[in-house]
Amino acid sequence: MPRSPCTPAIGAAIVGLGLFAATGLLAENRKYDPGASDAEIKIGQTMPYSGPASAFSVIGKVQAAYFRMINDRGGINGRRLNLISYDDAATPAKTVEQVRKLVERDEVLFTFQGVGNAPSIAVQKYLNDHHIPQLFAGGRATRFEDPVNFPWTMGFAPNLRTEIRVYARFILNNHPNARIGLLYQNDESGKEYLAGLTEALGAQAPAMLASEAPYDMMDPTIDSQMVRLKAAGVDVLIDMAAPKFAAQAIRKAAELGWQPLHLLGVGSSSIDAVLAPAGVENARGLISASSFKEAGDPSWADDAGMKRWRAFMDAYYPEGDRKSLFTVYGYSAAELLVQVLQQCGDDVSRDNIMRQAAGLKNVRLDLLLPDLTINTSRTDYRVIKQFRMMRFTGERWEPFGPIVTD
Repeated sequence: MPRSPCTPAIGAAIVGLGLFAATGLLAENRKYDPGASDAEIKIGQTMPYSGPASAFSVIGKVQAAYFRMINDRGGINGRRLNLISYDDAATPAKTVEQVRKLVERDEVLFTFQGVGNAPSIAVQKYLNDHHIPQLFAGGRATRFEDPVNFPWTMGFAPNLRTEIRVYARFILNNHPNARIGLLYQNDESGKEYLAGLTEALGAQAPAMLASEAPYDMMDPTIDSQMVRLKAAGVDVLIDMAAPKFAAQAIRKAAELGWQPLHLLGVGSSSIDAVLAPAGVENARGLISASSFKEAGDPSWADDAGMKRWRAFMDAYYPEGDRKSLFTVYGYSAAELLVQVLQQCGDDVSRDNIMRQAAGLKNVRLDLLLPDLTINTSRTDYRVIKQFRMMRFTGERWEPFGPIVTD
């Protein structure tokens, strides 16, 4: 049967029409909200680059460096990550001002991290009312894991009650006759810690909780609180203070010649930001907990994830402190965000971002402990849910015991 003639010009036209149709179809499949396009994804952030909580600013710096690395590798599905990070000094009123600017002027697609419960709570309702993801919020209140009331907010690290209940279990198992003292910030975070500890101790709380010592963020020192805790006969101190005040507490205990079993909150376990200023000799024997590999632990020297982290630090953040938990934490949160955005494909809408964040299955991160994976769902917004206890040797944090879950 004779074939129909087809000149090269006609053939080229047919091919061109086919490519045009395919390109049009692909374009139709793309979905964007403000802050996203074929070229970029705008990410909003506030960080305490100034003020008493400025030690946490390392988190924002390492994340900016991580996104530079991703952009150098071609971005996320061809889109560059544009991180807009403003200083809020960890002051809620300033956080509100800066987040409104990020949303209404800069038109970011979503917000990422931030630091502290009070600042994150201050903008939570605003972001949820506007259906803007508050992704991997840097605060650790239980309200950041509440998909029913705040479906657009998801935390990252284990919440405060989970952490202190792990410490309470450790005390009950190993020091059942302890006289416990709690040092905490007089704000929403402190209330979470106090409530979690009381719940975990249960009927033994009145006998075991010997003294509470709250402080205010603007207090110059916590010397009077430490004197009061010692005078109450406390022999197990749970120190949930922010980095500046945790360093003061460690140093003051040494000055007082007071040697309680000292449990230090995860957020203040940085060697560089807290233990070194307090004096590493004063910090020897401190106990804390972590969900992450300890960068200074030689047992991770040949670990593949640790090797990737070291290569990143060499190339993109050489000035960063490799002993800092904040560096490890910031890298890990950025790594998880990239995972979520990759899963979004060409549907870079706010709805889909939350859908992907709430659908993580067995995700492993470079610096999470080997037995930890991340699993989320529409009814479970908890991201990291487990800890391992660790003790400071005077040089590094040394893990001990099994992985523990609240």
